[in-house]
Amino acid sequence: MSAEAADREAATSSRPCTPPQTSWFEFVLEEALLEQHLQKPSPDPPPVQLIVQFLEQASKPSVNEQNQVQPPPDNKRNRILKLLALKVAAHLKWDLDVLEKSLSVPVLNMLLNELLCISKVPPGTKHVDVDLSSLPPTTAMAILLYNRWAIRTIVQSSFPVKQVKPGPPQLNVMNHIQQEKELTENILKVLKEQAADSILVLEGALKLNKDLYVHTIRTLDLLAMEPGMVNGETESSTAGLKISAEEIQCQVCYDLGAIYFQQGSTNAAVHEKAKEKFFKTRELIAKNGSSSLHFTIDEERLAGYCQACEVLTSSSDDASQQATPYSKIHSCMKSGKYQDIVKIFLEDNLTLSLPEQFRQSVLRELFQKAQQGNDALDEVCFKVCVCNTVCDVLQGRIIDIQFCQLFLKPSKEKIDFLLEVCSGSINLESASEELKRRMAAFLKNLCLGMEDLQFVFMISSHELFIKLLKDDERKLLIDQMRKRSPRINLCTKPVTSFYDIPASASVNIGQLEHQLILSVDPWRIRQILIELHGMTSERQFWTISNKWEVPNVYGSVILGIKDSLTRDLVYILMAKGLHCCAIKDFVHAKQLFAACLELVTEFSPKLRQVMLNEMLLLDIYTHEAGAGVSGERPPSDLISRVRGYLEMRVPDIPLRQVIAEECVAFLLNWCENEYLTMQVPLPLVQTNPYVKLGQLLAATCKELPGPKESRRTAKDLWEVVVQICSVSNQHKRGNDGRVSLIKHRESTLGIMYRYEKKVEFCQFMGIFFFPLQEPLVLTTILSLFVKLHNVREDIVNDIAAEHISIWPSSIPNLQSVDFEAVAITVKELVSYALTINANNHFWLIIQADIYFATNQYSAALHYYLQAGAVCSDFFNKMVPPDVYTDQVIKRMIKCCSLLNCHTQVAILCQFLREVDYKTAFKALQEQNSHDAMDSYYEYIWDVTILEYLTYLHHKRGETDKRQIAIKAIGQTELNASNPEEVLQLAAQRRKKKFLQAMAKLYF
Repeated sequence: MSAEAADREAATSSRPCTPPQTSWFEFVLEEALLEQHLQKPSPDPPPVQLIVQFLEQASKPSVNEQNQVQPPPDNKRNRILKLLALKVAAHLKWDLDVLEKSLSVPVLNMLLNELLCISKVPPGTKHVDVDLSSLPPTTAMAILLYNRWAIRTIVQSSFPVKQVKPGPPQLNVMNHIQQEKELTENILKVLKEQAADSILVLEGALKLNKDLYVHTIRTLDLLAMEPGMVNGETESSTAGLKISAEEIQCQVCYDLGAIYFQQGSTNAAVHEKAKEKFFKTRELIAKNGSSSLHFTIDEERLAGYCQACEVLTSSSDDASQQATPYSKIHSCMKSGKYQDIVKIFLEDNLTLSLPEQFRQSVLRELFQKAQQGNDALDEVCFKVCVCNTVCDVLQGRIIDIQFCQLFLKPSKEKIDFLLEVCSGSINLESASEELKRRMAAFLKNLCLGMEDLQFVFMISSHELFIKLLKDDERKLLIDQMRKRSPRINLCTKPVTSFYDIPASASVNIGQLEHQLILSVDPWRIRQILIELHGMTSERQFWTISNKWEVPNVYGSVILGIKDSLTRDLVYILMAKGLHCCAIKDFVHAKQLFAACLELVTEFSPKLRQVMLNEMLLLDIYTHEAGAGVSGERPPSDLISRVRGYLEMRVPDIPLRQVIAEECVAFLLNWCENEYLTMQVPLPLVQTNPYVKLGQLLAATCKELPGPKESRRTAKDLWEVVVQICSVSNQHKRGNDGRVSLIKHRESTLGIMYRYEKKVEFCQFMGIFFFPLQEPLVLTTILSLFVKLHNVREDIVNDIAAEHISIWPSSIPNLQSVDFEAVAITVKELVSYALTINANNHFWLIIQADIYFATNQYSAALHYYLQAGAVCSDFFNKMVPPDVYTDQVIKRMIKCCSLLNCHTQVAILCQFLREVDYKTAFKALQEQNSHDAMDSYYEYIWDVTILEYLTYLHHKRGETDKRQIAIKAIGQTELNASNPEEVLQLAAQRRKKKFLQAMAKLYF
């Protein structure tokens, strides 16, 4: 029978069948514990929460007859509750890992103090003054448990803790949380004061060379039920759960190593002690095995500690520096000997001792140094990346994307080094077949992925490649390369019998189809199709690649061509031309479109016009990506062709909407407002929704400098966009799947289209607005949608925008507007606008307002600060008041407040036209601030705030901080008797420094 089973049996057998002379409540509690947990072989989850319940009941204060609150009485009921809590902990074998995860610091402190009390440790006695060897085993173990927990709690408190998102505010819950927080801080303060004593206690425990015992349920029952046995069995060497001396030393060494490692951040010499303890822990685990330990140790964490100690102590230990690759790499990084790192990585490719994460972290650090301007590191980065990649290959991991990016443009030097690493990373005589297979597959795939056959020959003729791949595998690879380029012979020693085999017709067709897919030369495409049609007339060769896509409006016309060769040729030329246009390969796109135009001109006027339209769109793209980037106006011929397309009235011509959209956007981008407002034909405005939108946009932009009374077009544009954004069921669906809206107020507004689905609406807005690049047009569109976003009834935080006052302030049918789609459009539009000009401070303010409205306060501060920086030469000049308005400053204040940066709040309160002392004082009263606090006092120029800070620190007894505030207030330039110009100059200088400090923090 196990010790745990014996404990349960003894506990249950000693339980009386009828209640003893105790209250009914005490008996029920004891019954619950025994029934629910002690009779279960392995309770799941552990009954840790019972400890909380029992201790909370036992620590409840009492109220006397005079209604005065008294401390919890030391009566039998409370003693039983405390005993039950100790029994639960004993049931868990006093495992601190389990207890710390489930119990708060105050509860665990109370539990361990009760353990000390029941183990007969005199209250008020300093543990460091007690000789552990002279104490009973259970008493000594109780002291060890308490001091181990104290050290572990100190270490744990130094780690960053993720803030839990608060739920709905409840006063009683918030009070309880605040009380527990204050209690935890007080306990931590005491533990840190006693940390030196706890370390001495644990160091003394390492000198004990005897087994100890920890209380079990049975020993606790004996202590409680038979006080006479205290000096008998419960203090003997055989009572309780035995903990061997090796297990005690192992756990104590680990805990001491953790506290020494934490103290090493301020005292580097302590790292030597930490290293000694961690290495001792590792030796004990290796000797006894981790499974034999009663208290489990995280071996991965221990390994990390050992590696860190090796690196941190290597500078003063030359022997250790030469012993481990970690120390060597650390030394090379500090001294700048980067080529030595490559050698270390290459040597490790044989031993594979360095973890993958460590290799990647070194590569990331080298990349960061290279990006900071050290061009000499580019070669080192490539070499380390190659070493890592070969290591990944040998261990069966996926190849990193960085290697693929660095190998996009291979060179002879890169190939030579790669082959050197591959050869040096595998010993063919001792390597397993699996390693050989992985390396062979890597080299084979490398060959297949290369276009330059010279580099392929370098790899395929290398000694390692020849040894790893069998003859038939090399022949198969060479055959695959021959299919890619049949005119090149890759083999240095051709096998006559292999190459003399005549190719079958199906092989020839496959080779031609492969060439057809890869070729972008229109005349070569035509020649291949003629050959293919000469071999077979049953295939439709326009279907051989699923990447060839032609719009449906064109597909029906092209597939109606009767001659199969002409049909294939027209379809493939257009599909390849559209693909080249999409990837911005405009040279090949023009060649393909020109060949297609020449072909269709002979037999189809309809397709001829289609190709002219596509070539117009291609010319627009070419200009926008070329000369248009530098601001050069397009040639007059191109502008005339754009106008001609919009005015075209050829019937039965299939048209793509994107061409009309791009044409209107093209005219808006190049400020052809006169044409759009005065010269565009009226029928075109009434039938083409994009032309109508373009006309209203052009007219609105043209009238922006004028008075509000002349902005009738702005109201018309507003109504059109509101109609597009509205959700209604009373529309007539057209043949093209969209719904036409007929305006009843004015026939001049014509027919507008709308989309019923939100996704389609966003796509409509995106396709039309995103080609726009003219700043005034983008600003107008942004202000319109921002105003439309702000008219919501449930809107809490308005978004500011330039020219927002020109739009109406209300909508008659508010419920019909799809505001979710409007919000998405605003976000997408401002993101696109910032790609056009990232230094437009009005657009940056809009982006910041969006983040503020969606509770992303850190991002909002980033963009508020960026808006101020771009218009003030990084705050070296004064930020214009129309940028940092009172509303913007108040939002920055709220962001800082919600980020718990309360000192920043107080400083920003000075930026307002009227200083907000109430908010500033309330913020300074907060003690839990996440900013630099007193180091920000030099940025305060308001004497009233500084005087309040002096009073506040004096009241709290914070002498050092009070002196900093007094020093700030005593600067002569803040003297109230100074001229106004001096005071303003002092304030401006502090504003500049503060905003620059904030920018460095949030950028």
